[in-house]
Amino acid sequence: MILTVNNAPTYCYTGGKAFDAAKPTAVFIHGVLHDHSVWILQSRYLANHGWNVLAVDLPGHCRSGGEAPSSVEEAADFIGALLDAAGVQQAALVGHSWGSLIALEAASRLKQRISHLVLVGTAFPMKVSPALIDASLNDPMKAIAMINVFSRSTLAAPPSALGPGTWVYGANTALNRRVLASNPAVNVFHRGFKACDRYANGETAITQISCPVLFVLGALDQMTPAKAAQGLIARARESGKTVRIATLPVGHHQMTETPEETLFAIRDFIGS
Repeated sequence: MILTVNNAPTYCYTGGKAFDAAKPTAVFIHGVLHDHSVWILQSRYLANHGWNVLAVDLPGHCRSGGEAPSSVEEAADFIGALLDAAGVQQAALVGHSWGSLIALEAASRLKQRISHLVLVGTAFPMKVSPALIDASLNDPMKAIAMINVFSRSTLAAPPSALGPGTWVYGANTALNRRVLASNPAVNVFHRGFKACDRYANGETAITQISCPVLFVLGALDQMTPAKAAQGLIARARESGKTVRIATLPVGHHQMTETPEETLFAIRDFIGS
């Protein structure tokens, strides 16, 4: 599905179902060097069980045009414009890593337009090591190799969301390279990492949301360790938000290493 958002074509995967704005809607937001495909199992399941899904390629990534966001705040504004373009009055937001920060900031701005907020592989602050930021700019292939080691709880994960015989580590490496190559004008790797590193509004944003929030964390996550989300969790609880937590025995890519457990956590939460 192609929508025009901020005068640019924006690709949203709808799970193979026609979009119907009268149905409840879930928006899936990917992280750095990813696209809509990282949500393939979760989005397709919901699309076949009564939901609209908009699994978006962020601007300047893969099938979407426009300028790649240079900040979390800029990307959050895009999410609001996406809902307007789709004619959606209210939606659940599901974000992974950088996408979790985008979802959080968008929910704080859109208030009652967001029914549920799901933060997968999140942390605040989401600081990125100087070595990774430098490598993402000056040696991106080396940086891709680094993040694929750091993001995995094992280099030989069992077949998962992408089907039997899939090499999860290799598939994600190939996806990272494809996303990077999709925008020859901008290094979306470096730009995304800088956006994560600079985002400073997380603890304020979590107090300003108007919906329940689910944290889906990886017990073995080296990119956004589960302990790095505890400040957000505490602030959410202190401000009276309904908080749920699902901690899975994997690393930073819960959607592919534990696809069913991630799906069920999201399904049960947004369906409540």
